[in-house]
Amino acid sequence: MITYALMFGLGSFGLALVFNLYRIIRADNLADRILALDTMVINSIAILILFGILESTRVYFEASMLFAMVGFVSTVAYCRFLLRGDIIE
Repeated sequence: MITYALMFGLGSFGLALVFNLYRIIRADNLADRILALDTMVINSIAILILFGILESTRVYFEASMLFAMVGFVSTVAYCRFLLRGDIIE
């Protein structure tokens, strides 16, 4: 039963990634694209965690933590570039 729930979750988050990709392509301004990229990072983390539960291994959890850190730093860097025009002062 848990396998069906995990497959449903993987499918749902995969569909959410497709919708985020559509939003990146069709967004009106740069802020919407940054928000869609940040949401893609969150959905990718959820997919990694669900796949880790499905495979019963810890490697995917560690990968999701690294992906979360990189995603956070990239979102902050994009926002700083959008607001100030440069990343490093």
